[in-house]
Amino acid sequence: MATTLTNELPAGAPVVRPDVTLTTLSEDVSSRVLMRSAPLWWWIGFGLSFALLMVLIVQMAVLFIVGIGVWGVEIPVAWGLAIAEYVWWIALASGGTIVSALFFLTRSPWRSATNRIAESMLLSAAPCAGLMPIMHLGRPGFFYWLFPYSTVMGVWPQMRSPLWWDFICLLCYILMSIMYYYAGILPDLATVRDLATTKPKKIFYGILALGWRGSVAEWQNQRIVYAIMSAIMAPMVISVHSVVGLDYAAGLTPGWHDTQFPPYFFFGAVTSGTAVIVMLTILVRWGYGLQSVLTEYHFNAMAKVMLVGSLMLAYAYVWEAFGPLYSSDVAERTEFLHRAFGFTAPLFWSEKILTVIVPQLLWLPVVRGNQVLLFLISGGIIVGMWQERVVFTTASLEHNYMPSYWGNYFPTLWDWATLAGTIGLFLTLFFLFLRFAPIISLAEVREIIEDEKAK
Repeated sequence: MATTLTNELPAGAPVVRPDVTLTTLSEDVSSRVLMRSAPLWWWIGFGLSFALLMVLIVQMAVLFIVGIGVWGVEIPVAWGLAIAEYVWWIALASGGTIVSALFFLTRSPWRSATNRIAESMLLSAAPCAGLMPIMHLGRPGFFYWLFPYSTVMGVWPQMRSPLWWDFICLLCYILMSIMYYYAGILPDLATVRDLATTKPKKIFYGILALGWRGSVAEWQNQRIVYAIMSAIMAPMVISVHSVVGLDYAAGLTPGWHDTQFPPYFFFGAVTSGTAVIVMLTILVRWGYGLQSVLTEYHFNAMAKVMLVGSLMLAYAYVWEAFGPLYSSDVAERTEFLHRAFGFTAPLFWSEKILTVIVPQLLWLPVVRGNQVLLFLISGGIIVGMWQERVVFTTASLEHNYMPSYWGNYFPTLWDWATLAGTIGLFLTLFFLFLRFAPIISLAEVREIIEDEKAK
């Protein structure tokens, strides 16, 4: 039953349109991977992304040669855009895990066609997050000292530091994410291998498929492993973002020493991560012509997830203001007033509008069914979350306990180059996933098709 983009979806709207069969699904999705040359839009997008990636390489070269003084960080603001963007990128990556793992456990049918986009987004955003703390080190060449290994100098990580907890969580998260992605895509790689018409592609995808033949035992093992890993990844993403929140909450800086930061960060991850998935899904649907597989049902469901995340953020924002204003801590109150009405006020209020006020339009079915509006609202959420990360990272350091140390933070050209370069890295990796891997989970959508036929 096809539905329009401007009306509410009727009860029982199909997840996949009836004209999609098991054969056409495999051929349509695999043909995008096996085509001799990528479409023009892919080359344009990849070229722009790669150009931004070159900006990142130049920026890192200058940073490693000159030092982090090329950024706008100084006393009192020692954490600038790089750390703010670290939190922002890890939130985007976490959103991909939430959509893929958490909604797998709840058996949400809309997740089946979007989980591969979410996982590709996760693996593209995680390296961007991991680069930020390394670049921020005074001696980035010795980043491996963070590993708990014995050295002749007797140097060990400070295991009581939240920053070290952060490193361990992020390392485990990235490794588990790679294994999780591979466990899910394995049957689809075998499908691409079987449909390949050239020997090099048969060999390439045959190696990646690890000899998968689709036997009953193989399917049983794959589903058990994938379910177990989903059960691990769902709480892991909560713990990772909670530890990121502890990076701030464990300090005594005004505005940071707050017990709500772990859930506060998680709420932001749900909202911003889903927003990125919505934007990428709209672009993939348009670019590859997958309107029959990525239907209005999926966008309606993801819009509701964004709406719930926005409401959770609104709750966190209320307590963000209530704590300083209700308490008798002069430093906390002064810092909050500076954040809301001082130097960072434009970012502070625009982030609230973009992440809380505007998403309330998603209550309306006509908005959830309009992909242009969804794209704009999602983009606004992502920009608003970036502003939020910058505000709470820099504003607290600008107004610390000692007024004699107060000072405003001004990013330099190299700060903006870092942001642009990591966006280039993210998009470059995603375009590569889009070109060389099935962007739709064939195995899971097949189950949806069979279930629809059985009704």
